[in-house]
Amino acid sequence: MTPLPTAPTVLFVCVHNAGRSQMAAGYLQALAGDRVRVLSAGSMPAGQLNPVAVAAMAEEGIDLTTASPKLLTDEAVREADVVITMGCGDACPFHPGKRYLDWELDDPAGQPLEAVRPIRDEIRRRVEALVADLATAGD
Repeated sequence: MTPLPTAPTVLFVCVHNAGRSQMAAGYLQALAGDRVRVLSAGSMPAGQLNPVAVAAMAEEGIDLTTASPKLLTDEAVREADVVITMGCGDACPFHPGKRYLDWELDDPAGQPLEAVRPIRDEIRRRVEALVADLATAGD
């Protein structure tokens, strides 16, 4: 894949940066490669990724074992062209001129794999639509 001259930066944000935002980042990296710069962060990051989310993504051939929750910084939001929030509410900083999307998704925390799979699949659907949208915007 040929990178865009200025690849857009997408930041996925959720509270703990341990499930939804990490799954979305994993999908976007896998589907868009170097055409998009991918960031993820949390307003109150957990100590580690949700192991069930990691297992659900492994079923899709996406390895999240080296990922770790990161603290959301103002700098990350400034770097991003698109900020996608997933239930972080008022904790997400707002900067004028950024494109914001809010993906309401169930939180996979504490859920069994059978409950996380549909969340994962919905995230994939939304990331695929985002990749198509970003490709159109880059034309």
